[in-house]
Amino acid sequence: MASNNFTVGDRVKIFLDSQYWQSEGWFEGTIIRIDPYSEHRSFYWVELDVEVQPLRGGKTGTVSVLNPKNIVRL
Repeated sequence: MASNNFTVGDRVKIFLDSQYWQSEGWFEGTIIRIDPYSEHRSFYWVELDVEVQPLRGGKTGTVSVLNPKNIVRL
């Protein structure tokens, strides 16, 4: 179950959807920054343990997550 009470340094798993990413699935990483989006939501910036490839190419090790159902504390 997702929780909105994450803090910087938390170990998490995030879900990457095949609509935007070449590999769909859950990836582990660490929250490195939290940016408020609204009163009830935030962007969680996660440094992934492995690099992932977005559909448009390139590689990234940092991903932002807005939807709390796509992030789970380890």
